[in-house]
Amino acid sequence: MVDYAKLDEARDAIRAAHLRADRPESSARGLHHVALLSSDVERTVRFYQDLLEFPLTEIFENRDYRGSNHFFFDIGNGNLLAFFDFPGLDLGPYAEVLGGLHHIAISVQPQRWERLKDKLDEAGVEYQTESGTSIYFRDPDGARLELIADPLGEMYGTVVR
Repeated sequence: MVDYAKLDEARDAIRAAHLRADRPESSARGLHHVALLSSDVERTVRFYQDLLEFPLTEIFENRDYRGSNHFFFDIGNGNLLAFFDFPGLDLGPYAEVLGGLHHIAISVQPQRWERLKDKLDEAGVEYQTESGTSIYFRDPDGARLELIADPLGEMYGTVVR
């Protein structure tokens, strides 16, 4: 049985020990890209560029695997979502596992969130809506995505940056 009171105490202890009002500047400049796998480059481009409206920015050969593509989509603020395909390798279907990627949350303006929700409906993409600002769904290869209408640095009214 899970002892939720102990979990709450542990969270409070971590917050007290590590959350600082005088937090130093991060050593990072930002997220360059997150890389996922694609089993079909054309289908992936149609899904991310045409349906979700994330422009394809570049496609070139993967330096680590001859014949494989490395391609990128603009997800705003200089951030990219990247993909690899690995022709000839049987990678199997996407598997969401403990310790692996859970989901990618991408912030969109509330008006675009509504339009993209309508486009998901028109395309027959199943999704789940949470808290009135988040839509969870899977891409053609099964990776879980979230479109969130909250501003960057906020989540459901809490500042997280």
